[in-house]
Amino acid sequence: MTEAELLQARTAKWRLEGEPIRTLEQARAFLDSVGFCLMYPTRPPVLVPTFVGAFVGADDRLPLQQHAYADPRAKEATDLMVRTLRDKAAYEAPLFEENNAFLVAASVFPFYYALVGERNPKHAPKASARSGYSQLACDAFAIIRRHGPISKAKLGELLGGALSTAGLDRALAELWAKLRVTRVDYSEDEGSVWDELERWAPDKVWEGVGISAGEALTALLSKYLGGVVAAEQEDVERFFSNFVARSRVKDAIRALLAARQLDFTRLGSKSLLELAPRKEPFVLRPRAARLQG
Repeated sequence: MTEAELLQARTAKWRLEGEPIRTLEQARAFLDSVGFCLMYPTRPPVLVPTFVGAFVGADDRLPLQQHAYADPRAKEATDLMVRTLRDKAAYEAPLFEENNAFLVAASVFPFYYALVGERNPKHAPKASARSGYSQLACDAFAIIRRHGPISKAKLGELLGGALSTAGLDRALAELWAKLRVTRVDYSEDEGSVWDELERWAPDKVWEGVGISAGEALTALLSKYLGGVVAAEQEDVERFFSNFVARSRVKDAIRALLAARQLDFTRLGSKSLLELAPRKEPFVLRPRAARLQG
């Protein structure tokens, strides 16, 4: 593989060849193909496709999240992204920044939940240092469970007191980090709308509960490499270290290499990981059919 071949393959996979996604069906197909993506590119860059890039159909001067407000393409891409959330074609997860959505395809989300989410989603969170939930987060969860879907503004009103925006954001972040809640909608009038994830997507949550962490990680690693075509092991470890320990990522890579589901490929002096080519299953045919062939 050459650098140009890798770039061309990623460009096609990430929908950067002048064929932008515009419809919900196209957005769903893109997300199913790559597995997960960021809404906007980051600085320093992260090796993962972007939704805004697929919407624009190119990677020339794409807006960063900090400058998205001034780019009309970003607003149109956000409108389509919100439609994917409403349609449950994708789910949003907290990976980097709250305002730079990490979108996970519906087909992949149970595996992500198996790594990050709570194993007993029916049980309400309890405040303690060990659980990682503050009392404010638990109070917010109780209101969302009782009233949701609910806007952040309305949630703040129901919590009452002299609650700061930063305090409410921290409480929601604690719940979102373990996928107890998720953003399900957005409007300019009300802002973000939140709901309990187990109520919003019970089938995905309970499917994730039934998947082991090891199975989930190997599935996500395979999907990631399919989405980026090929990558150095360091890049793979760096990406997954955002939500799982590096030691576990290394173990999963070794297991996939041993099972011959991953291969190494050379790119100049670099050694890259890629999905092993699928082998056609051997089908035994009758002798007469073999002679005729």
